[in-house]
Amino acid sequence: MTDSNPQQSPDAASSGSEARDREVVPKGGGLMRSGLIVSTMTMLSRVLGLARDVVIAALFGAGQGADAFFVAFKVPNFLRRLFAEGAFNQAFVPVLSEYATQRTRAEVRELLDAVAGSLAAVLLLLTALAMLAAPWLVWLFAPGFGRDPAKLALTADMLRLTFPYLLLISLTAFAGSVLNTWNRFAVPAFTPVLLNLSLIGSALLLTPMMSEPALALAWGVVIAGAAQLLFQVPFLARLGLLPRPWPSFAHEGVRRILRLMAPALFGVSVSQVNLLLDTVLASLLAAGSVSWLYYSDRLVELPLGVFGIAIGTVILPALSKRHAEQSGDHFARMLDWAIRAVLLLGMPAALALAVLAEPLLITLFHYGAMTDQDIAMAAMSLRAYAFGLVAFMLIKVLAPGFFARQDTRTPVKVGIIAMVANMVFNLLLIWPLAHAGLALATSLSAFLNAGLLGHLLRKQGVLHFQPGWGRYAVQLLGGCAVMGLGLAWLAPDWQAWLDWPLWRRVGWLAGLVVAGAGAYFAWLAAFGVRLRHFRMTG
Repeated sequence: MTDSNPQQSPDAASSGSEARDREVVPKGGGLMRSGLIVSTMTMLSRVLGLARDVVIAALFGAGQGADAFFVAFKVPNFLRRLFAEGAFNQAFVPVLSEYATQRTRAEVRELLDAVAGSLAAVLLLLTALAMLAAPWLVWLFAPGFGRDPAKLALTADMLRLTFPYLLLISLTAFAGSVLNTWNRFAVPAFTPVLLNLSLIGSALLLTPMMSEPALALAWGVVIAGAAQLLFQVPFLARLGLLPRPWPSFAHEGVRRILRLMAPALFGVSVSQVNLLLDTVLASLLAAGSVSWLYYSDRLVELPLGVFGIAIGTVILPALSKRHAEQSGDHFARMLDWAIRAVLLLGMPAALALAVLAEPLLITLFHYGAMTDQDIAMAAMSLRAYAFGLVAFMLIKVLAPGFFARQDTRTPVKVGIIAMVANMVFNLLLIWPLAHAGLALATSLSAFLNAGLLGHLLRKQGVLHFQPGWGRYAVQLLGGCAVMGLGLAWLAPDWQAWLDWPLWRRVGWLAGLVVAGAGAYFAWLAAFGVRLRHFRMTG
């Protein structure tokens, strides 16, 4: 008769203890569901971001204070995207996913402590040096400001205030990467809302207290950085993953992350380098050029963040897990799904931005100090950026195909080619098209970047296009044609919008957006596109 309650053998006990100690990452859920969560939170953030820009445009227009702030904020924000959300995120998430899948919980905690401490140490030193060298950084990133000593001094003062944001937001990105790896996408996606609320509040409340009104915006950036970091701390603690930072550059995981980061700096963040080059060259053009590019870029960032970055955010940890599990077929299907998803929404968004450029800019920004000329100039660069929107989105979902496999060298080669091409396009287009030429150059180089990434993924046998692409292309192109023709026919001449009150502008714009989206999705539904076709498990 067998014992119904046998004693556990030492080997079995040891195995059970090891299993309990091993870090368990929640199984990936539906990628579309996760993408919708991130998209919803990102949409909230982007809408508030537009509200923020409406406030800034009304209070500061495209004048000296606005130009100074945009440069002072762009420098740490550029480095944030380059390091925190670019190279660091793409190097850290695959290593963390591997640790979480194959190592014990104690090893994962040790990795988090070492990475948090090392990251903070480097950023503290970088921040201190940047604050000391603020005037030289302004010369580097906006050399045209050197012609106006007052503008240069104001920008340097703002940069000293805004640069600590890099330290705070990089640690925030570290926390967000951990949460995303554990499938907690909503919290990191909601966090940028705090930046926009802080800037809106500072612009409205602190501006009257400042000797230089635009300094209120710089203070708002610092407040936002602290708020975003503190917001994520309780959620890390709830997972038992709140690190105790301690620098350890000798840690095996930290060394691997550093090796992956070096080439990744030139990988996924190439588009940010190109945008920064636009700012440098725009500072040499007519006054207001920096602001025109900024306002048009902000509109392109809305669909890019809601669709492209959202899909890229959820797909990187999912791809990293599939690579760790050596599930090549699932990996390839995920990439194909991501491309289809961004095209589904990216193509009509790009077309709508081009057709409705002036109405969008007028409705959002034509108040206070913003002039009719500013609208016309910003519309030119908006159309040029809209041309490259699909390419910007494709980069966000194709680059993770390399980073998830811990291959950062291939994207760096592509990035260098695209960056050199962007410089050539800039020189060719800046003279005939001024600031709009800079935006068009960025779009052209983005297409080159995305095309090379896709080609190399296929060449490496990682990306396999699934059946049905021919039919899908016809469905998308037909829907875009119907939507574009409908918007062009329905929209009144943009000059008429200049004299309309706010309620009429908003009403017309909302009606056009609903009509355009309705026509597009009605066409897709009529020709067989269904939501179930986009279901994909992580």
